[in-house]
Amino acid sequence: MFTGIIEELGIVEESGPKRLVIGAEKVLEGTKVGDSIAVNGACLTVTSLGEEKIEVDVMPETLRRSNLGKLRYGDKVNLERALMLGSRIGGHLVLGHVDDTGLVELMIPEEAASIMKVSAPRELMPYIVSKGFIAVDGVSLTIINVDNFSFAISLVTYSLEHTTLGSKRPGDMVNLEIDVIARYLEGLKEQKSESITGHLSLVANY
Repeated sequence: MFTGIIEELGIVEESGPKRLVIGAEKVLEGTKVGDSIAVNGACLTVTSLGEEKIEVDVMPETLRRSNLGKLRYGDKVNLERALMLGSRIGGHLVLGHVDDTGLVELMIPEEAASIMKVSAPRELMPYIVSKGFIAVDGVSLTIINVDNFSFAISLVTYSLEHTTLGSKRPGDMVNLEIDVIARYLEGLKEQKSESITGHLSLVANY
């Protein structure tokens, strides 16, 4: 589990169909083989540690649901070590399970911040609400506006300078993970609706 607060920008040194080698420094501290690390929001297992670099395996399912398969030598990635019990949660609870990808539609400067508009798959939109949380490339962000097919987030200067989001342009693909609490609430609502429908059907038949 993660918080969506990016610790470091890593640099892709090798990119293959099944693994990534990433140059890093800070996230190496206390990390050992077998630990989890979020790369652009995707939870991956560290398989090897070197001097200022880590190696992680990437499953086919992760490649299908994320932008990791598009990474090339020299690309920057957002890195975060797994949450330690007792640590402060500065963002929100992020599982590192990328739900799908979205596309950057607009980047609009707004004083010391920038507004990013992202289009999202239709099936994710019920879980995306104004003032709710979403992880974009692993960054915990608050949603400021929602329409039928997209949402907007405000990026402060720190996020623009210390994550990959500052370099995003219209058309770029980003990883999306919806808020786990929103997922559970929507699931409970659907179960309740199905239960009521089933009950009414039984009453009608009776």
